[in-house]
Amino acid sequence: MKSIKKPMTYLVIALMAAVHALNYQVFVFPNSFAPAGINGICTMIQYMTGISVGYMSLLINIPLAIWVYLKVSRTMGLRSMVYVVVSSVMLVIFNGMDMSAIAYVTENGTSTILGPLVGGIAYGSLYAILVRVSATSGGTDFIAAIIHKYRPEKSMFWIIFALNVFVAFMSFFVYDYKIEPVIMCIMYCFTSSMVTDKMSRSGRAAVRFEIITDYPDEISNAIITKLHHSATLLPGRGMYQGKEVSVLICVVNKNQMARLADIVRQYPHTFAVMSSVNEVMGNFKKIDTHGNQEKEILDHGDVTIT
Repeated sequence: MKSIKKPMTYLVIALMAAVHALNYQVFVFPNSFAPAGINGICTMIQYMTGISVGYMSLLINIPLAIWVYLKVSRTMGLRSMVYVVVSSVMLVIFNGMDMSAIAYVTENGTSTILGPLVGGIAYGSLYAILVRVSATSGGTDFIAAIIHKYRPEKSMFWIIFALNVFVAFMSFFVYDYKIEPVIMCIMYCFTSSMVTDKMSRSGRAAVRFEIITDYPDEISNAIITKLHHSATLLPGRGMYQGKEVSVLICVVNKNQMARLADIVRQYPHTFAVMSSVNEVMGNFKKIDTHGNQEKEILDHGDVTIT
């Protein structure tokens, strides 16, 4: 499995890059609006001059990718460069093809809002996959990585926000003084960000149980043998009766909630409090529905991108 992880990872990155290019051709370009970031600026330049976004993306991103490779992370730089090159080449290829059969566009201008909505969902989904394998889509991500390397105390939020505001503002003037492209740009940014955040967190989410019981050893043993997780035992005292009790804290995968609830029900005078955990870090096993540890098919690299 380890021997094919890296080739599989680069194959997935290349596939996501091709999907990115197709997403632009189907939902972005036909509906005349600019997405976020540097690619948004390139899209407006293409609209005005006809120069393909693919060429401009290569011109801007390759030097930045080399800089990231040399100064920040070789893994991030190389994987992001693969993404940028494949997406740029595919944009140039698609730009020379007749994509009208699959492009989403309406003749009378109705329902154009669906273009940025679906396009944002598609980009947010593929970007969430890139984040998991220490890659980026280039542009502002490269700039953020470089600035964070030399000035880690600086927040990139306002820089990226300002750039997106600039793209949205300029859309009004570039696309024939219409307010709709501005709204579409904002919707694309919002949708892609929400989808990326949701998908990124879902892969690291879990459920926390606090179990109050008189049978800590029996329940702990059941958790270890049946769920392949462990628990932390804390002493407690029930204030209603003043009785000494045990408190077990256990974090399990979401698909194990029902099985742990069944374990708790087997013991009298035992109850549990459950809460969602947005993110679990460190040595935490992901167990599938069959009770086996999930195997990672992709190489996550050496950089955590948030």
